[in-house]
Amino acid sequence: MIVLERLFELTARGATVGREVRGGITTFMAMAYIILLNPIILAGAKDVTGAQLSIGQLTTATALAGAVSTLLMAFVGNAPFGLAAGLGLNAVVAYQAAPFMTWPQAMGLVVLEGLVIIILAVSGVRRLIMDSIPLALKHAISVGIGMFITLIGLVDAGFVSGTGGTPCSWGRRDTSRAGP
Repeated sequence: MIVLERLFELTARGATVGREVRGGITTFMAMAYIILLNPIILAGAKDVTGAQLSIGQLTTATALAGAVSTLLMAFVGNAPFGLAAGLGLNAVVAYQAAPFMTWPQAMGLVVLEGLVIIILAVSGVRRLIMDSIPLALKHAISVGIGMFITLIGLVDAGFVSGTGGTPCSWGRRDTSRAGP
């Protein structure tokens, strides 16, 4: 307990070990869905070569990435925040990027995006951008991402279908038909 107090300065923050443990369990339970959903979304898509990612490897990578980033936030940043993959980007990678490139190329884009976000955050530009977006638009974006992910789940579960194909084919131009 003394080591935790010295390491995280709990008393100075008005926290206790018990409160932090309860908060950690609650945060994990709120974030745990990503361990299942991220692999399902990414494994359900094919890249331009027809390759699919392994659900087991995706599950392991998702859990490890969340654990490592959360531990870095705790021990380097000394902040009680859980970090994990976001659901908004994985659907874009799976259904909009991967069908037009290989998985290594798509994941390379994710790394580049992360580096750009870090540069924007460190430089203060991210704060300026976020402050310039109206709150109603921020809410609408969150709802739109949630609805998109819900639609993908409904299609994958077989509750929604249509002649327009699956989410994997959305955004693809059908070049097999003649015409403009």
